[in-house]
Amino acid sequence: MESATLDGTDRALVHALQLDGRAPFARIADVLGVSEQTVARRYRKLSAAGVIRVVGGLDGARLGHTPWTLRVRCTPDAGTAVAEALARRPDTYWVHLLSGGTEISCFTQSPDAVLLEKLPRTGRVLDMTAHALLHGFATPDGWPGLACLSEEQAARLRPAPPDGRDGLLPEEEDRPLLDALARDGRAGYAELAGATGWSESTVKRRLGLLRASGALRVQLDYSPRLLGYRAEARLWVSVRPSALLDVARTLSGHPEISFAAVTTGPTNLLATAVCRDNAGLYRYLTERVSALDAIQTLETAPVLRTMKRTGVLPPQAYGRPA
Repeated sequence: MESATLDGTDRALVHALQLDGRAPFARIADVLGVSEQTVARRYRKLSAAGVIRVVGGLDGARLGHTPWTLRVRCTPDAGTAVAEALARRPDTYWVHLLSGGTEISCFTQSPDAVLLEKLPRTGRVLDMTAHALLHGFATPDGWPGLACLSEEQAARLRPAPPDGRDGLLPEEEDRPLLDALARDGRAGYAELAGATGWSESTVKRRLGLLRASGALRVQLDYSPRLLGYRAEARLWVSVRPSALLDVARTLSGHPEISFAAVTTGPTNLLATAVCRDNAGLYRYLTERVSALDAIQTLETAPVLRTMKRTGVLPPQAYGRPA
């Protein structure tokens, strides 16, 4: 799918939602200097086109879970089926088909043999490696490629950071609320009350507590390709241990990097580069990454198709580039 045509108001709205996915349209309109109706209309347009959506999800790290990234190698005829099977699982996110369709990358909270039980039972899955994410330095929800508002505008939209109040954790009765937010992070209080059986005031209070604690994150889920960034690649990097922290910090400061984390495994740094086109990716790798002398080896794998980003799968998501 070709990139969408976005004007300045569209891009400002995208940045506003990156800062706070549940910011009221009235507040966004005030910051952008347009009408509330304009903001609502533009949001519906961008959502319908698959450019953006807002989703809610639990922060596994704050709940004591260690996130993992998986690399699954398979035969070329099995890549799409395996990637779709992984994407259907509720415990996976950021599922990418890579490298001519012979490799899949995804994240999960449960990197064990159970993860592959529902995959096609065939010898076409060749192997799987798992890398624990030890520390994140850049995440997609903070990618500077979306930034266009002034710092003064951003400050008016940016929510207070989580305060971890009282170690608040989700409870079983929160499940309907969390499931509804995973489908639509901007669902109104009336809709969430209908999903939970609670009053709107109870929904508002509980949602506020979960967000303030940091257990619940409301994020902007976006398609780089539809925003005009047609070259995305996974980078597996081996860095000299004594320089690992410096390299991770340097990479995370590059506007091309939407994700960077130190990992376990044969490589010790994982990153995602997002560029306008392959020429831009080439320049980034040869001019900026190559200048980091502490990098010993670098593997790159272009993202051919994103089967799933964050949140649950939208309707008819399979088989579509995203």
